[in-house]
Amino acid sequence: MPVLEVKNIEKHFGATHVLEDISFNLEKGQALAIIGSSGSGKTTLLRCLNFLETPDRGQILVNGETLFDAADPSTQREAEIRRKRLHFGLVFQSFNLFPQYTALQNVMLAKQLLAQEQPEYKARKKEINAEIEAEGRELLQRMGLADRANHYPHQLSGGQQQRVAIARALALHPDILCFDEPTSALDPELTGEVLKVIRSLAEQKTTMIIVTHEMAFARDVADQIIFMDQGVIVEQGPAREVIERPKQERTRQFLARYAQEH
Repeated sequence: MPVLEVKNIEKHFGATHVLEDISFNLEKGQALAIIGSSGSGKTTLLRCLNFLETPDRGQILVNGETLFDAADPSTQREAEIRRKRLHFGLVFQSFNLFPQYTALQNVMLAKQLLAQEQPEYKARKKEINAEIEAEGRELLQRMGLADRANHYPHQLSGGQQQRVAIARALALHPDILCFDEPTSALDPELTGEVLKVIRSLAEQKTTMIIVTHEMAFARDVADQIIFMDQGVIVEQGPAREVIERPKQERTRQFLARYAQEH
């Protein structure tokens, strides 16, 4: 059974059809890269998966459970949406760290807030917070940031901030880790730092969806690639096949333009 099933998702903003009949599956441990020009619907698709946008049509299933069905209002209750978001971790283009908190506090925060809602929290507060802190430090160590735990975002480089954001997303153990152009705000040197971390996550078989403009990275790291254009999936298949031997003319044109620009 796929960890993620996306069925016939559509999203309209007024008369503009941003997503049209989007369907794909993602297996546990796979990395899926989504490529395409700006405005092709990639970010809107990620926002729909994370319930930051509500699709106008279609279904989203995780581990066989229907998390969203446009035809079933009971799947769209706000109280339920918060719980369902926990299936997905999202790393934004622009880090979105809380400036008033240290790197470690940024990583721990969401888990602390969830823990406070548990009935045993008051009785085990000290123990639970110690566990969350230990896990936060371990995640920062995995990101190569053990010595930056007590630094605030303004004391970190862009690449370091993005690695803190990745640690924060991993802290809640999501089924699927989503990246929205994770290197677009970084210069080339810092881009390498972040791509190295994502590459190591792929090697550890972390289930991921990566919206990216880094074609060589997508080819080498992703198992599958989806090419989107004007809100539709034009082509999908094994990563190397799509990048090196695209079947669709629109895919070939996009990759040729990319090669000229880079």
